[in-house]
Amino acid sequence: MTKPAQTPIRKTNQTTFLCGGKLVEAHRKAQPAFSPCGGNPGQFQPVNIGSYPLLQEKEALQALRAAKKAYGNGNGVWPRMSPTKRAAHLRRFADKMAKQKTRIVELLMWEIGKTLADSTKEFDRTLEYIEETCKALEARDNPSATQHGSFSVVQTRSPLGVTLCMGPFNYPLNETFTTLIPALAAGNTVLFKPPKLGVLLHSPLLKAFRDCFPKGVVNTIYGDGQTVINPLMKSGQIDVLAFIGSSRVGNLLKSQHPEPHRLRCIMGLEAKNPGIITASAKMKPTIKECLTGALSFNGQRCTALKILFVHKSIADKFTKKFAAAVDSLPGGKPWDNGVAITPLPEPNKVETMWELINNALKKGAKIANKVTYPCGTFMRPVVLSGVKPNMRIAHEEQFGPIVPIVTYKDINEVLEYIAASRYGQQASVFSTNPKEIKKCVNSLKNQVCRININSQCQRGPDDLPFTGRKNSAEGTLSVELALDAFSIECVVATPKPTKP
Repeated sequence: MTKPAQTPIRKTNQTTFLCGGKLVEAHRKAQPAFSPCGGNPGQFQPVNIGSYPLLQEKEALQALRAAKKAYGNGNGVWPRMSPTKRAAHLRRFADKMAKQKTRIVELLMWEIGKTLADSTKEFDRTLEYIEETCKALEARDNPSATQHGSFSVVQTRSPLGVTLCMGPFNYPLNETFTTLIPALAAGNTVLFKPPKLGVLLHSPLLKAFRDCFPKGVVNTIYGDGQTVINPLMKSGQIDVLAFIGSSRVGNLLKSQHPEPHRLRCIMGLEAKNPGIITASAKMKPTIKECLTGALSFNGQRCTALKILFVHKSIADKFTKKFAAAVDSLPGGKPWDNGVAITPLPEPNKVETMWELINNALKKGAKIANKVTYPCGTFMRPVVLSGVKPNMRIAHEEQFGPIVPIVTYKDINEVLEYIAASRYGQQASVFSTNPKEIKKCVNSLKNQVCRININSQCQRGPDDLPFTGRKNSAEGTLSVELALDAFSIECVVATPKPTKP
C-alpha cells in the first residue's frame, strides 16, 4: 500500500446518497470533510480532504419511504428471503468491499488519524465479521420441528422492520458494521448514517451496497442529526435504533419516538472502565497491558482503561515506570513507521482534554510524565497522579490521551467507586493473589459485564457477548447474539391430532 505521505491527498468529493437502489445526486450544500493529519512533518493541522452531501429533512424522509417500501410490512423480497440466500448477498458485498481495501484504509488514516496497522486491522476484522455472520445465519436455516408437550413446534426468528444504524467515529467501519451487517442478515431494511468523522471512507462502498442488495434495502443519509435524524424518529416509522455514541444523545433519540415501547434499541454507550492494580500484580506485564489498554488509538475507545487504581504499596514505583513507558510511545502521523500516538480528529478535542487536566491540577493532582505543549491537533498523553473523587477526570469519560491514577489502601474503596459509577461496561483486575481476584470478581460481576484478569479491557473475540450495565449499553452484541438483537422469536405450533 502506498503511504499517503508519499502521494498528494486524493480528495473525495461525494455528491450522491443511496436511496431506493439508486445513487441520487444531492443538489444541496456540501459539508467539507477535514483530516487532523495536515501540516508539514512535525506539524499537525486540519486539512480539507473532500466533502459529502449535507442532506435535509426531505431527503431523509425519502430514504425512509424507500426502506419502508422495501420492507413491505414484512412481505418484501429481502425480509422473506431465506437466511442462506441473504448470506449469499452479504458475501457478494464482502467480495466487492475487499477490492476497496487500499482506499478505505487510506481514508481511515486521513479522516480519523488511526494508524496504518490499526486501520488495516479494522478493515480485515470487519470482513471476518461479515463471514462469521454469514456462517451463523446459514446455520439457522431450515429449523426442524420439536415436540413440546402436546404440540409440534417450529421456532424461527423474524425481522423487525426498518432499522436506523448510526456508528461511532472511533471505529467508523467495524463498529458501524457490527450493527449494520446483523440488521441486514436478520432481514431488516436499513437507513445508514455514517458518523460525522469517518464519512468519506464509506463512499467507495456505495456502489457495492447498491449492486448487492435489493432496491431500498440499504439507504444512506448524511447531515446534521437534528435536521435528518429527528424527523425520522418523530415519524414513528423507525422500528429499530442501532446507535453507538453518548447516553445523552441516545436518550434524546429514544424520547423522540412517539411509540418508544415499540422501538427496539441496541446501543453502545460511554464507559469509565477501571484498571485495578493490586499489591501482588506483576509490574512489567501489568504496565504493558495498561499502556495499550489506556492509550491504543489515543484512548479513543469505549473499551479503553479510563482510570487506574493502584495499591498504595506499589503506587510510586508503578507510576514512575508507567509514566516512562507512556513517554516512550512514538508520536506522529498515522502512516509513520511504528507510530502509537496520532492527531485527534475531533474539533477542539485538545482544548477539552486540557480543561480536564487543569481542573485536576487545581485540585491537587500532578502530572507524572514529561509533557510537551500541544501542537495543533496533536497531543502527547498525560499521566495524572494523585487523582481524587472531587476532580472531573475521576468520573467523566475523557475519551482521549489522559490516564488518571488513583492510589488506594483498601480494595473496598475501589469496589465502592465502581458500584457508584454511572457506567458499567468492563473492568480489569491485575493480581497474582487468587483471594484478591475472587473478591473482585464476586463484587464486579454485578457491576460490569466483562471482567478481564491480568489483561486490558477489550471487545473481542466477536463470538463473546459485548454489552454493558447502567449508562454503558442497551442490548447485547456478538456474532450470534446480534442476529437475535435484530430479530424476534416466531413460533409455529401444531397440536397433536387427537384419537377419534
